[in-house]
Amino acid sequence: QVQLVESGGGWVQAGGSLRLSCAASGRTFSSYAMGWFRQAQGKERETVAAITSGGGITYYADSVKGRFTISRDNAKNTVYLQMDSLKPEDTPVYYCAATRRTWSWKSSEYDYWGQGTPVTVSS
Repeated sequence: QVQLVESGGGWVQAGGSLRLSCAASGRTFSSYAMGWFRQAQGKERETVAAITSGGGITYYADSVKGRFTISRDNAKNTVYLQMDSLKPEDTPVYYCAATRRTWSWKSSEYDYWGQGTPVTVSS
């Protein structure tokens, strides 16, 4: 079992930056692929970024490529999402998730989810 706690969300003006963190419990964090997802009210959950268990491969949605960076520190059981050049459309709630697979970017293949952290980008 893995418990995930996100932090770092908040309000920012368009063009600004935020860094989300996701702290994981458990001794097997390094064996899980990790992902960040977002969901606006009334819309489907969208994959934002994902990273392999070892951190060697990353995936980004086209809408965030070049602006967001996912990384992980297995020694600290933490995964990060650095978000730069934020746009109003980046606004919804962001979720951190873990999968027992070593690699996936599909939300349906993720097993553990955090509670989410809201991000608001004002124009």
